[in-house]
Amino acid sequence: MKDALWRMPAAEQAEAVRRAEVSAVELVDSHLERIAEVNPRVNAVTRLMAESAREAAARTDRRRAAGEELGPLAGVPFTVKESTAVEGVPTTFGTPRFRNLVAPADAPPVARLRAAGAIPVGRGNIPTLVLAGMHTRSELFGDTVNPWDGGRTPGGSSGGDAVAVATGMAALGLGSDSGGSVRIPAQFCGVAGLKPSTGRFPADHRVLGPDDPGPASQALVTDGPLARSVRDLRLAYEVLVGTDPRDPRAVPVPAYGEPLPGRVKVAVVADPGGHGVHPAVRGAVATAADALRDAGYDVREVRDVPRLDEALEAYGRITLTEFAPTWPAVRGLLGEGGDRYIAMAMERTPPASAAELMTLMGTWLNIRRSWAEFLDAHPLLLGPVFTEPPVEPGLESRDRAGRDRVATGMRLCTATSFVGVPAVAVPTGTVDGLPCGVQIVGRAFREDLCLDAAQAIEDRLGTLTPVDPRT
Repeated sequence: MKDALWRMPAAEQAEAVRRAEVSAVELVDSHLERIAEVNPRVNAVTRLMAESAREAAARTDRRRAAGEELGPLAGVPFTVKESTAVEGVPTTFGTPRFRNLVAPADAPPVARLRAAGAIPVGRGNIPTLVLAGMHTRSELFGDTVNPWDGGRTPGGSSGGDAVAVATGMAALGLGSDSGGSVRIPAQFCGVAGLKPSTGRFPADHRVLGPDDPGPASQALVTDGPLARSVRDLRLAYEVLVGTDPRDPRAVPVPAYGEPLPGRVKVAVVADPGGHGVHPAVRGAVATAADALRDAGYDVREVRDVPRLDEALEAYGRITLTEFAPTWPAVRGLLGEGGDRYIAMAMERTPPASAAELMTLMGTWLNIRRSWAEFLDAHPLLLGPVFTEPPVEPGLESRDRAGRDRVATGMRLCTATSFVGVPAVAVPTGTVDGLPCGVQIVGRAFREDLCLDAAQAIEDRLGTLTPVDPRT
């Protein structure tokens, strides 16, 4: 077993440490060796925290030897996205300007994972400032490679963490999602990912100073875990749930809601908005629907999701209006070509006036109400994460056609982030050597229902990773 510790699921790793079948030091060393072997080929881990990880593992082993009770993630190695604070480690955002921006404290989700016994072993690469595009390429660290096919993007912006998890360099990854940044790399790399409800996990994204961002950033950005199995994703979810005085947005809602009466209804929409979907992705949705039927769910195809195009337009107008005042300064941090993705959006979408913004904020609430009514009738929605297989790196920054194609592909992710509901991305298999997957969207604060359905899919279709990088 010790020769394959990094291959084990996170839940089994923690159980082995608690039972003294392996030491936490052995577990961490196994992952560090895997990073040394694999990372030069995929460039997913930007900073190795070997010394601090070994020290944390040694403390875990001493606690176990002293008879102390260990947490549910005892000894489990995880990576942390370059935009999330880790105490004593730079939060670079992938730009040289912030290479020495050392965090004084862990962000709340990092602190929660540590408190449960998990051990950070490295940083996950991101697109520069999480703004340079969907492809994980940062000015400071370069391109991250999809382990399934180097000619396809691993997605982003949590691409480094998805690749680290997919290749066995870490058992868990901590990413963030404001429109698909956990779910898209999960699909492209063949792992599972969770975007929680707005307010479900406590967070603090004030890395650059004491001031909080505007309302769009406050409401849209959610931290979320990546894992190789839904069971491990659930374990991370249970650890991350709760409130924290650093985040007054976090809502004290129980991790698990009341069981629903009868068979749970699942609405299926393979082509949200009717803008087109690749046959491989449509097939993945159909395969997942069959798995849910087999598991006893009441699966029904419906015409469409609520007000998709209106949600996408409002999302873009609100976020770009909030972003416009800082764009001149931010543009200079993005490096050569790194500004193209946002610049193309801003050329098409001018900032709203104060009066227009007030109207848009009302539209936002109104669209959320429409989705709440939709999910009241259908507690779960099954649909695509991205409506194509993994695309080539940098497509979204190449030209306007490429940007439009990527924005269209991620449309269901964007809309569900906008309305603040939870979603779980889960693999369904491979097509032409590339992973496929779907997402299960649920009512606000019913991540448990999403996880249950994703588990039913995984039980019938299996997992895809860990995978060795393919040339």
